[in-house]
Amino acid sequence: MTSRSRRAIFGGVGPVSGYAPGRVELLGNHTDYNAGVVLGAAIDRGLTVAGTRRDDDVIKLSSRAIAGGIAVSLADLRPETKARWANYALGVVEQFRAARYPIGGFAAEVSGDLPAGAGLSSSAAFEVAMAGFLMKLYDLRVDPLAVARLCRRAENEFVGVQSGLLDQATSVFGRADQMVFVDCRTEQIRTIPFPDGVVMVIAQSRGKHDLLESLYNQRRVECMSAAQALGAASLRELTSAQLEDAGSNLDPILRRRAAHIVGENERVCRAVEILDSSKSPVEFGALMNASHESSRTNFENSTDELDQLVEIARSQPGVFGSRLTGGGFGGATVTLVETSRAPDVVAHLHPHATAVFVCRAAEGAAVTWSR
Repeated sequence: MTSRSRRAIFGGVGPVSGYAPGRVELLGNHTDYNAGVVLGAAIDRGLTVAGTRRDDDVIKLSSRAIAGGIAVSLADLRPETKARWANYALGVVEQFRAARYPIGGFAAEVSGDLPAGAGLSSSAAFEVAMAGFLMKLYDLRVDPLAVARLCRRAENEFVGVQSGLLDQATSVFGRADQMVFVDCRTEQIRTIPFPDGVVMVIAQSRGKHDLLESLYNQRRVECMSAAQALGAASLRELTSAQLEDAGSNLDPILRRRAAHIVGENERVCRAVEILDSSKSPVEFGALMNASHESSRTNFENSTDELDQLVEIARSQPGVFGSRLTGGGFGGATVTLVETSRAPDVVAHLHPHATAVFVCRAAEGAAVTWSR
């Protein structure tokens, strides 16, 4: 794993702030919880958690984007049923306390330019920013990979979304102009340079997604069932050829789910070969296009709105590839495009999307003093 200890979110007393970026998933859709491989990138939009200590055991959380706030006692820490947005932060607090870190009461506010429900992992950004805030507020030193794991557990156990490590690891380990490769079986993480002369265009569909309310957890169950039926510990163990040979008696739905995950792992591995050698955006874009088609037909986590955005993007000059990003079932698309052509692509997508913007791969999580 690439050493990023210099980026650990260290030391001090309040008032402080912690920042973490959102992420795009470029290839490796739903592979993370299948012990697979993923290519993502931290983006130049994110969230900041800022605040101060309190003298009691009360947590007060507020958001600049959402009216109202919450106040809870550490002695009565449990998932919120109304202000569910706060659970991503409260889950991180719970995980720090479970690990016996001395977390007390505090008041904090979340703000930023990362849209929620867009498939850009605002949830992981919130978790990682909260972790950084707590680490600086209480003078804690935690290994960056341990931070990513802790935040993932918060999402799994407190929020109830059975996601893998991709989102949190990308938010922590992102680097400017680099993709982040994550092997979710070995937890190897490394960065790979972006092809030159390209940017990402993010188009937010009008179908806002909510992983807790979507079919995300059902897809995870289907993947586990497919692996079990094929006699594998995870779908990571299979190749497309093995699936072709062994899957003839598999339930058709489970077969399609398995075909998506197995194919995605192979596309990620091929993409790494391309990036390590020719760095061809043409070949990489073709893999993105194939990924979206598999999401649409095999995994059925695309939507009509996402498909339309992908089709429009691919019809524009200078576009190498386009696909949904993140869990799907709404959210956003990511399009790889020549830098000079990006404004035209944005203009064509804009009438069909909630928001469209150009972004670049950015640095991962950091914490700064807030004075």
